[in-house]
Amino acid sequence: MSWTEQDIQKLVSSQRRFFASGQTLDVGWRIRQLKTLKQAVLRWRPRLEKALHQDLGRAPAEAYFCDIGSSVAEINECIRGLRRWARPETHFSGLTCFPSLITHVYKMPYGTTLIISPFNFPILLSLGALAAAISGGNTAVIKASSKSPHCTEALRQMLAEAFPNDYIAVVDGGHDVADLCLAQRFDKIFYTGSPQVGRHVLSSAAENLTPVGLELGGETGNWCIVRADADLKDAARKIAFFKLCNAGQICIDINQVAVAEEVADAFLQELKAAFTAQIGPNATENDEYPRMVSKAAWDRCRDWARHYFNRIVYGGQADSTTLKFAPTVIYPVGADDEIVKHELFGPLLPVVPYPDREIDALLDTIAGREHGLALYLFTRDVPWAKRVMATQQYGGGCINEVCLHIMVKGVPFNGVGHSGMGAYHGEWGFREFTHPSTVLIGSRHFNMPLREHPYGDAGGWKMRLLELFER
Repeated sequence: MSWTEQDIQKLVSSQRRFFASGQTLDVGWRIRQLKTLKQAVLRWRPRLEKALHQDLGRAPAEAYFCDIGSSVAEINECIRGLRRWARPETHFSGLTCFPSLITHVYKMPYGTTLIISPFNFPILLSLGALAAAISGGNTAVIKASSKSPHCTEALRQMLAEAFPNDYIAVVDGGHDVADLCLAQRFDKIFYTGSPQVGRHVLSSAAENLTPVGLELGGETGNWCIVRADADLKDAARKIAFFKLCNAGQICIDINQVAVAEEVADAFLQELKAAFTAQIGPNATENDEYPRMVSKAAWDRCRDWARHYFNRIVYGGQADSTTLKFAPTVIYPVGADDEIVKHELFGPLLPVVPYPDREIDALLDTIAGREHGLALYLFTRDVPWAKRVMATQQYGGGCINEVCLHIMVKGVPFNGVGHSGMGAYHGEWGFREFTHPSTVLIGSRHFNMPLREHPYGDAGGWKMRLLELFER
């Protein structure tokens, strides 16, 4: 469909009317919608797997693990926890408010929400945010990515079959359609994508003072540090797995590895062996290996690889017809090289050697750049790693592991600064799509004139009671 400004206005108006009916406020009704969403995903699984293969070259196992199964798990968590999350909180009002002793905090939906989802995990990053929006009692318009058209069309048909458009709708199209959506007055916007577009979303939202959640990759990408005492075989195996996943097109992907120079050669040998063991000597010839989403994305990889061609120590194979680009290790790379000052969002992996004794200086360098969405540390000194994780600025991360922190139930997924704002997954998503409203229950009896004029002398009884109550 070719969307016009009038089409978007009509859609948003219809969703506002639906929300105003009050139907979404009932928690039991929301749970039924979540169950409907889950059944739709399971019923459409073959079509979604096919679409993920068409758009990104995903194998069925990777399509299920990274998008479809993860979406079902996210919906399940919302179904199980929603009644508890949505329950109003009761607080003691305090003696200052006497005799009005009871205050409630209600978790209220924002209303009509806009979810702008990216191409790299087009199912999960649409439905994960949608599950949070439904849990919070909102309606939702999903602006899905034009870069993954088969997934967008599958989502549109699936959600149109499951829900009326005045409750849940998918809008397709390019940046021009996204701008038409952003020009409307939504009650909440949730965007996943690049920092550059994130600025544009935030600027557009400011016109209507619309609250925004942003999940961004970070300007300079995510660091992985391999200390001299690390289990190199274990680290290499996990890093290789992660770099192969979706051909590196992941917002929490490792952008560059800093490895202690004392073990750099040994680590590189383990990394090469791990890549070869998992995907074969040439990933572009393996049917399981995903492709770049577009020719432009493939060209960016090619251009970086050409610039650093004399430092490629593994990979480098590329096929412009299939848009596959093999995992490519570039070594040695300096911490100030241009390639490590950009989010690469692909299968290139710069390796930065550093003296292990100068780890603090490296951490200072990382801290001086824009905050990443993830940080990964490999070391046997777990107490040191915990101290680092407790003092650096980043979205989330792992010690001696990669990416699995986003699979843990009950914890937030979030960024900070140039890697985002807000958080979601499970209860944190419910919080992101609701606002807490504090309501004090007043009493008509035994009211004291403590707050009223006349106040009397500074040492009078009103002042003495205020000092007592407000300690």
